[in-house]
Order: sequence, then C-alpha cells, then structure tokens
Amino acid sequence: MAAACSWKTCEEKGDESYIVTFSNGHLNKADKLDFEVFKHTDGSNPRKKNRRIVVAESDRIPYVGNNFGPESMQYNNMFRYFVGVLDKRTMQMNIHNAQMFNLLPLIPGEETVEENKNQPETFREKVDALIEAFGTSKQKRALNSRRLNEVGNETLQQAVALAASNVIERKGVEALQNEVAEAQTDGTLFLPPCNTKAETPADVYPFDQLLSSHEFDSLKDVALKMSMLTPEELEKMRAEECPQTVLKHLETLPQDACARDRLSRCAWYLSFLIKASHQKHLTAKFGYENACPKIIINKVLKNFTVESFHKGSIRNTVSKSMRMKLAAHCLAILLHMGAQTANLTLLHRDMGISDGIMLEVAKAMGLKLSHHSALQEHSGVMDEQKIVSLVLPLVCYERRPQIKKRKRMK
Repeated sequence: MAAACSWKTCEEKGDESYIVTFSNGHLNKADKLDFEVFKHTDGSNPRKKNRRIVVAESDRIPYVGNNFGPESMQYNNMFRYFVGVLDKRTMQMNIHNAQMFNLLPLIPGEETVEENKNQPETFREKVDALIEAFGTSKQKRALNSRRLNEVGNETLQQAVALAASNVIERKGVEALQNEVAEAQTDGTLFLPPCNTKAETPADVYPFDQLLSSHEFDSLKDVALKMSMLTPEELEKMRAEECPQTVLKHLETLPQDACARDRLSRCAWYLSFLIKASHQKHLTAKFGYENACPKIIINKVLKNFTVESFHKGSIRNTVSKSMRMKLAAHCLAILLHMGAQTANLTLLHRDMGISDGIMLEVAKAMGLKLSHHSALQEHSGVMDEQKIVSLVLPLVCYERRPQIKKRKRMK
C-alpha cells in the first residue's frame, strides 16, 4: 500500500523532534514521565545556539541528556537525521528534523564529580593517567613517589607558613627585620674562631682551632712530598697554574726540619682549601686522587659545604657564603705561615674571589691593611699588592652605609 509523504522542515515551522534512549533499559510507561527541553540562551553564537538539554523526571529518579559534551551520543555531524510521523486519520507521513539524546540517570551528589570530569586535563595529568593504565612497574613506582613528594612538599609549606605566622605574631615584623639585618652584618657566620682577649697575635685565631692535632698529624705523609720538591718540580707546578700563594711559601721553606715540616703541612692544607673553593659541589671522593686523608675530606664537607637536594639525592654544595668562609680560613692559615702577615692580593687571585669581597673578609677579621709594590718576575711590571697583618688591638673598621644607586632615566 503506497502512502503519501509531505516534507516539513524545522526551519519553516520552527518545531523539532527528539529521539531519546535510556542507558539502563527500555521505557515501559512513557506517559508517567515529564519531559522538558532546555536550550542555550546565546542564540547568536553558532556553536551554542543548537545546544539542547532534555530532562525526563519520574517518581523514582530523573534522567538527563544533552547533545554536546562527552556524554552526548556520537554521530556524524555531516549527516542530518529525520523521523517520520504517520497521521492515521489522513494516512500521510510528515518528516521532521530529529535530534538524538542519550538519557542517563542523575544520582544526587554526583554533580560535582561530573563537572570535574568535564574540565580539561593538563598534559601531565594525561601522562599520569596513561602510566596508571599501561605503565611499567618502575614507572608506576616513580609516579607514586612523585605524588608522595608533592603531598610532603605541600604539608611542609603549610607547616612553614604556620610557623612563620606564629613567629611574626609573637615578635612583630619590625623586630624580625632588625634580626635579619644583624645576621647579614654578623661576621661570625664565616669567620674562624677568634679569641678577642688574646695577649699575642698568634693566639687571636688559634692554630688548633683551624687544624686539630689529629688533623695536623694526618697531613704528615702528603706534606712530606711537598717539603722535598725540586726547583724543576716547582717550575712545573707553576706552569700547571698552582696557587701562587702556595708556591711562594714552598719556594722559601726554612732549612730547620721542624719548621719545614709544619709549613709544608700548612701549604698542602691551604692548596686543598683553595682547590675546594673552585668546586660547585663536593663529594666524598674529592681529594682521593691527591691521597687526601679522610679526616680532612670529612672536615671540609662538614664545615665548608651546605647540603642541598638534587633529583632525590643530597649533595654538598659550595655556596657563596661557604666560599667566603673558605677565604677567611685560608687567610687565617696564611697568617700563621707568614708571621701574622699575608698577601691579600695573591690569595684573592688564587681563589677567584673579587678584590672587594676579600677586602671585606680581611676587615671583618680586624686585620691591618697596607700596600706594597712588587716586581713581577716574568713580566717585569710593578704590581700593586695589598698586604694584611694582625696586630693588637684588632683594627675596628666603620661600616659604610649602603647607598642605593638611582636608576638612570632613558
């Protein structure tokens, strides 16, 4: 039996037909449901004007479906879908533009979870999801470790913030600023132990505080080679850019065996400290190639490095403040080697520290400053050098107020 059909588009009549499916089964009593359609309020936006939400409410549970987002039914946007409605009175079928919806049960309390799922994930979150699903055991352990570290860091930051707020409430901002200013100007952070009540210059910076008796005894074997260097070997060391401060004392070692042994040990320890000051990080193996005693390596790692974390491990870093501490201890060693007199210019060149910083270290130690002109052997040019000496009472230098430089107007 043939039936006549008439074409009636939604653009002409303004009506649409909606085809819904229920994700949890078939609907037996459709008349018991109340359907309602919501459309987007932005009718001028071509991406949003066709968005629809269909809600079906029953006595037990509501159902919700939409034609956008990840929960919508995936169909080809290049095609249009139609539904035919047969009029039994006239036996004519009207064709309407149709949209399909997949209705899902809406459980109370899951709205926030669904909203979070619709939020776009970052690249790191996507990679973590892939590792959780398809990653190896090693990758999963690394992922769990990283997440535990993030939780630990967040907890630590919260604890630090709480402790800082408690300190600020207890002391006040102004008192804390004064304490920070005093700490920045306090030289005891990097100066060697000082006896301000000493009666002789040699006791101001006690030698046994710089090198204990056990540490001094451990340098006997390594310093023996230094005390027996020939002029040819010294010239070879000069070509290999050995510290000039050390070479100067090695070239003028006394003939007395006891004094020669003492200066040799000090020269070896001084060269080791200068070498450590040029490193960014120190390890327990540092100095093994030079047969450095283990007690000396541990002393340098403990007193002249700071512990820092890098890629999950702890390493000993020679920070800027530690370089200043090394410079102060080297200067104190030089004072004992040179009858409480030291060449400040050669030391700052050997350690790679600026002249200004080295001068501040000498002033903080209370040393007397003088200038000396020396003739360079290789170039024959007069070189202006700074010489420091330790005299009693210690020299007290006035701290100059820091003047902020004005920015030039372009």
